[in-house]
Amino acid sequence: MSRPVTIIGSYISPYVRKVLVCLELKRLDYVIDPIPPFVGNDQFSRLSPLRRVPVLIDGDLVLNDSSVICQYLEDKYPTPSLYPADIVCRAKARWLEEYADTRLADVLVWRLFYQLAIRRYLFGEATDEGIVQRAREVEIPSALDYLETQLPSDGFIFGELSIADISIACYFRTAAFVRYTVDAQKWPRVAAFVERLQGLPAFQKLARFEDCLLRIPHTQQRDVLAAAGAPLTRETMGTELARHGVARG
Repeated sequence: MSRPVTIIGSYISPYVRKVLVCLELKRLDYVIDPIPPFVGNDQFSRLSPLRRVPVLIDGDLVLNDSSVICQYLEDKYPTPSLYPADIVCRAKARWLEEYADTRLADVLVWRLFYQLAIRRYLFGEATDEGIVQRAREVEIPSALDYLETQLPSDGFIFGELSIADISIACYFRTAAFVRYTVDAQKWPRVAAFVERLQGLPAFQKLARFEDCLLRIPHTQQRDVLAAAGAPLTRETMGTELARHGVARG
């Protein structure tokens, strides 16, 4: 690769994590502007008109949306492949990626992590305990019931590691920041799968940077990451005060 791509978005974001894991697995160099959700400036808005992370910049090309970015990386750098070769398995992998990016994102990130972490630490707002309770008691169990039927007892979903495995694991990693763990008695396949995936070297490498950010004010996070050796961009677009808006990607 002649020059590293640029990624915009926080290490904490599951959407960003999905892209970073793909980059790590394909051994592609990158630099990152690890802006927290909701703090991008006007330059960020021009690059991401929906104000979503991640954003990928590859030369003159600017791409939004984690699924679009991962497919681009697969097309441009097909080895190792992160999408099944079989057309049926590939379609199923894309469905599970979509399920993760929508349903798991909704229940694990927006109804749990957002309420317990983002609202509290970024906006100084109270948690809506009703939303959290319903997520824990109804919505997350429903999602886990479905995943329990889709995940293998060992290894990866389609034999080889794929975008489906990566996508699912990314959301449980973010939920773990607010101390959510899967009940292995009720959902043994999901619990074992999450543990397996998050033990992979690519996830472990990123976890070192993610752990640095926990409970650190967003104005100090870039300095903390620099001290930890993260491959940062020279300048940042995270220069605005936090404001409500869409941060999904």
